[in-house]
Amino acid sequence: MSAGEPTDPAVAEAELARLRAEAEAAEAALKLVQAKAALAAAEAAAATARAADAPAVPASTPAAPVVDAPTASAAPPAPLDADEVAAVRAGYTFEGATLDLGALMNGEPDASAQVRIPLGMLNRHGLVAGATGTGKTRTLQGLAEQIAAAGVPVFAADIKGDLSGMATPGASSEKLLARTAAIGQDWMPAASAVEYFALGGIGKGVPVRATVSGFGPLLLSKVLGLNATQESSLGLVFHYADAHGLALVDLSDLRAVLTYLTSDDGKAELKELGGLSAATAGVILRELITFADGGADVFFGEPEFEVADFLRTASDGRGIVSLLEVPGIADKPALFSTFLMYLLAELFEMLPEVGDPDKPKLVFFFDEAHLLFRDASKDFLAAIVQTVRLIRSKGVGVFFVTQTPKDVPSDVLAQLGSRVQHALRAFTPDDAKALRATVGTYPKSGYDLERTLQELGTGEAIVTVMSERGSPTPVAWTRLRAPQGLMSPTPDAAIDAAVAASALLPRYGTPVDRESAREILTAKMNAAAAAEEAADAAAEQAKVDAEYAKQQAAVRTQAEAAEKARQKEYDRLMKATSGRTRTSRASTKSPLEQVLNSKATQSILTSVIRGVFGTGRR
Repeated sequence: MSAGEPTDPAVAEAELARLRAEAEAAEAALKLVQAKAALAAAEAAAATARAADAPAVPASTPAAPVVDAPTASAAPPAPLDADEVAAVRAGYTFEGATLDLGALMNGEPDASAQVRIPLGMLNRHGLVAGATGTGKTRTLQGLAEQIAAAGVPVFAADIKGDLSGMATPGASSEKLLARTAAIGQDWMPAASAVEYFALGGIGKGVPVRATVSGFGPLLLSKVLGLNATQESSLGLVFHYADAHGLALVDLSDLRAVLTYLTSDDGKAELKELGGLSAATAGVILRELITFADGGADVFFGEPEFEVADFLRTASDGRGIVSLLEVPGIADKPALFSTFLMYLLAELFEMLPEVGDPDKPKLVFFFDEAHLLFRDASKDFLAAIVQTVRLIRSKGVGVFFVTQTPKDVPSDVLAQLGSRVQHALRAFTPDDAKALRATVGTYPKSGYDLERTLQELGTGEAIVTVMSERGSPTPVAWTRLRAPQGLMSPTPDAAIDAAVAASALLPRYGTPVDRESAREILTAKMNAAAAAEEAADAAAEQAKVDAEYAKQQAAVRTQAEAAEKARQKEYDRLMKATSGRTRTSRASTKSPLEQVLNSKATQSILTSVIRGVFGTGRR
């Protein structure tokens, strides 16, 4: 039938009846399996009690031969006697709210001896350790589910992506139900309220970022492994940036400030800081570049994540499980360490002192914790120890999950009140040494722990926790409860849908690249370069103009000299040719004319003419 066609009521009723019948059949099968498992557990407990009450057989009495014995396999020996079992049962009985870890294993599961941890003691921190494949991640998942169900927010770093199944109800099977019923767990599939996060947007989830200013110089110095002098110098750089309005958003901003201060443009300002040498600034700059190349640059940016968003609860009162998806983090331990330290430092700064509350405000689970401490500096380890020790009073619990306790520094290990130790291997001398060291950290018990830790099955662990009185509980070989969520990753499509529907995505999903130190200093250096270039151009133009003026002056001088020479030559020629012009020649009189025109001649001629014409008498 296509989706657009109307549904036939008769067909719908028939389908409903079929589904109801299948559900009832499944419920009946589940109850049958649970009843059988409970019966088997009761029979095992009764057999144990009878064996404890039966009189001992004298050594001289030969054992009676067993005739027609059943072929069933014999139960494994019980390492604890009745008094020790009673001590375990009493040691894990608490007054306040608890988390159920599982049931005591004494040859067979003892459902009457439940191993628990007080909810109010989770802020005393804990450790989940064990070899690969022994069930550490499932233990983490089961604890996180119960903590969230109690209304406490949970944060977990999901290194391998296995924890994403918490958002999906688990899958039932006959084997699973038989196992859970034997330890007294009424297992039902259930999903937790899960929010997915990703460091800087690497992976699936709401991006988590922090600004360099928010991270601060002290914490950054610890992560970079700077010495005391370099740390104080970095503090001066932060002070300079703050005083000059240079926002330090990402690592490129901090590198820009250091580059500027060590450049020709910033040398004068570097001297004004006092105590910051160019060599020290260069060392810090190199460490920053290495830090960024390790993948940490993606963590810094805006919008900056509000740590309070990890403390949310769902509408039904359950704590929200925040899963940080960190794929490929194994080759980026600096990024993982940086985020952890920032997060714990922010929580410590933000949360008020609460002492020992009835339940914690937040519980952290850090899977693959050895990545946190790999190649860590002494200052960084000291910062972790101090943070773990002090954050307890803020109501925050921290659980480290790793392969062996030796992966965690002894100073940190000493702060962990609860221990869930899965099986360890001793294939090499180093493994055997680590095994003996682990055994030495446990209280005295009725177990041969060096042997027991190698015999634990998958999903079993040696447990000791901190009681409500602050003392360690008896060591208990425990078969742990199964998670109620899916014990495999949630499908990618479901994760993508959950991220897209997150209420936090609109606030943190889109990165913001506002004007910060890098842009401001780039503009400043560009302006200085432009001014210098303009000055150089002006100087060059002035030089060209001066040369041109010089040439023009030379041309004018030469022209004036030539003009003078011409004038002089002209004057000379004029002087040389003076009186020899046509005009002068025309006015020049010949000697005859000069004689005739002389006054004497003129007088003689006048006298002659008068005598001739008789005019003389007049």
